[in-house]
Amino acid sequence: MKQMMHRIIRLFIGVFLYAVGIVLTINANLGLAPWDVFHQGLTHLISITMGQASIAVGIILVIFNSVLGERLGWGTLCNMLFIGLFIDLIMLNHLIPICKGVIPGTIMMVLGMTFIGVASYFYIGAGLGSGPRDGLMIAITKKTSKSVRFVRNGIELTALVVGYILGGYAGVGTLIMAVTLGYIIQFVFKILRFDVSSIKHRFIDEDVKNLKEKLVNSFS
Repeated sequence: MKQMMHRIIRLFIGVFLYAVGIVLTINANLGLAPWDVFHQGLTHLISITMGQASIAVGIILVIFNSVLGERLGWGTLCNMLFIGLFIDLIMLNHLIPICKGVIPGTIMMVLGMTFIGVASYFYIGAGLGSGPRDGLMIAITKKTSKSVRFVRNGIELTALVVGYILGGYAGVGTLIMAVTLGYIIQFVFKILRFDVSSIKHRFIDEDVKNLKEKLVNSFS
């Protein structure tokens, strides 16, 4: 129980920091990350908040990933729900200012990507499953046998193009984040000496199976 509580705390620290990182990149005002261009496009289409758009897309991806056979963790569901809630909490209460200039905007954007890197360290390290968007990348990679880089770039390019058509804001920051975010996350992992391959995730189906076994044993 103590170990599980530690995982849950680590997960929520990661989810909150991820939301902070996303809002920093949004309020840098230099162009949104590819997925956020899509989320903003949805806000124009159906008049919802950025956080609600993130949650809606997450729900669809979780269902799609399940159909493709990708296993879900409690962290997958928390990522799907709470990042969106935290984004709205931060943005609707204006907790992070919107930048007006290129230099402060660039600094804020880099800071946001760094936050996302640190957040990934916390939430992936919790070992409770990948987020919906990462799960989509993993599922398609398994089905197509294409490289992770090819699949990820294809997914993000699709999200960017569709979002832009719907009215999402793409700018020079979009290009910078598309090119550098992976390197920044990798750099953060190196600084924190975090090996992603060493993490053994705990999935919902395993917990359900264990619970059933305990109930059967308790009544036998």
